[in-house]
Amino acid sequence: MTEVPTMRIGQGFDVHPFSDDPDRAIVLAGITFEGPGLSGHSDADVVAHAVIDALLGAAGLGDIGQRYPDSDTALAGADSMVLLAEVVSAVDAEGWLVANVDCTVVLEAPRLAPRRAEMQDLLSAVVGGPVTIKGKRAEGLGALGRREGVACFAVALLERADRDVS
Repeated sequence: MTEVPTMRIGQGFDVHPFSDDPDRAIVLAGITFEGPGLSGHSDADVVAHAVIDALLGAAGLGDIGQRYPDSDTALAGADSMVLLAEVVSAVDAEGWLVANVDCTVVLEAPRLAPRRAEMQDLLSAVVGGPVTIKGKRAEGLGALGRREGVACFAVALLERADRDVS
């Protein structure tokens, strides 16, 4: 008989280039920042997208492209935090709880530090577990260093909801 694991880990990644549309806002972890927006089918929230992929991967539920394809016109301009909440519900339905999520956002601008706590609080409330966010610069290297876009890496740890902790 195969024993069901009590913990699973998932990794997520997303990247979006900056948009040429001057009216498009930049949204990171559900928070709107000053500066040019990111191109994408939805709101292009790279943080929410990376967290979605990390949670889906940990729960064995596929990936963001399978669940929310960019060919689906109903998802044009979608709020990624709403999509994240849907994924959390799917993860919960599979019997998993979010133990924690850790994110690393790679960007030259905007600066995340002034709003890091707000980002972490909002994500933590949506996923139902603690979320940490770290901002890192590419130090001028590559497309991210040239300010062509933003990337995010996320790792999620899930625990079985019925886990005996005695």
